[in-house]
Amino acid sequence: MVNSSDFLHPRSRYYGKVQPENLVFNANLQEFAQDVSYICNLETAGKIPPDEAYKKIRDLWKQLKRSKKELGIGENPFQNDEEQKDS
Repeated sequence: MVNSSDFLHPRSRYYGKVQPENLVFNANLQEFAQDVSYICNLETAGKIPPDEAYKKIRDLWKQLKRSKKELGIGENPFQNDEEQKDS
């Protein structure tokens, strides 16, 4: 049986490096993409004005950036330590 939530908010499988922060960010990124798609469709259909669509997407983008920063995505503070050990 198909869950309506799975239909409205589909999730794709994650193939990257499996770390808790990567999985959480991937879920946030997929949610961002889905929400942007809904907003674009509403604006295209004339249900919301372009400036409101822009503001909503900008707010979603800020939330995604905040999530990235809080999760430390793209930062590896121990990378230099590991590289020095290999030398």
